[in-house]
Amino acid sequence: MSDAHNIIRFREVGVRYGAHTALRDLSLDIPCGSINAILGPNGAGKSTFLKACLGWLPLSHGEIRIGDKHLEHALPRLAYLPQRQTIDWDFPITVRRVVEQGRYPRLKPWQKFQASDHNAVNHALDELGIMSLADRPISQLSAGQQQRVFLARALAQGADIFLLDEPFTGLDATATEELAHILRSWEVQGRTVLAAVHDFDLAKKAFGRGILLANKLIASGPILSVLTEANIESAYKTPRLLETDPLKHARSASFPS
Repeated sequence: MSDAHNIIRFREVGVRYGAHTALRDLSLDIPCGSINAILGPNGAGKSTFLKACLGWLPLSHGEIRIGDKHLEHALPRLAYLPQRQTIDWDFPITVRRVVEQGRYPRLKPWQKFQASDHNAVNHALDELGIMSLADRPISQLSAGQQQRVFLARALAQGADIFLLDEPFTGLDATATEELAHILRSWEVQGRTVLAAVHDFDLAKKAFGRGILLANKLIASGPILSVLTEANIESAYKTPRLLETDPLKHARSASFPS
């Protein structure tokens, strides 16, 4: 695929934490409008991958380019959904106020919300099916509803690229299927998503593409071509990452994140 259709490009990227190498010599392209599952064993660099895309981590070498030759993607906006356990769900704030936070980066100092900001918030609430919850405290929501609130905040931001760190963790079967449906609909709409995922079966159902890591790139591309037994064995046989038989883990439905 030509660079004109790749929204993110990694070239020989390395990330280190002191003496520990989290990612090394990572080169791959993320097609614009693709829904990507980032997979791999515990400590394989999935969260590091997302944070490197956000520019939150210094690279030890290489480069990451974001944007393509389409004018609307020349300066793409990235939205990040952190892991659920990092969020204070008891904080006294309503659903609408959380979603409105997505508009704050667009406002100048002391600038009030404009009609366009209110419209963006309402559109996001409506698209995620949580308009009826707008005035409810987030502490009163189910885990699935809470995830949709933060996805709505990302939409209100006007993002082109969505980076989700283990978005399915803590969700029941119904909420998991609802979120998978949302991501599949986003693929149809041409949105670009990168999500750290630990369930291989779920990755096959909800994602068109996959990126399998073990501190280096094992495979990337269409999800079924990535999640072959040979690729999984290669990722989970990395001695530093394994504590038990890799094939036992590879054949299970889910993995430690």
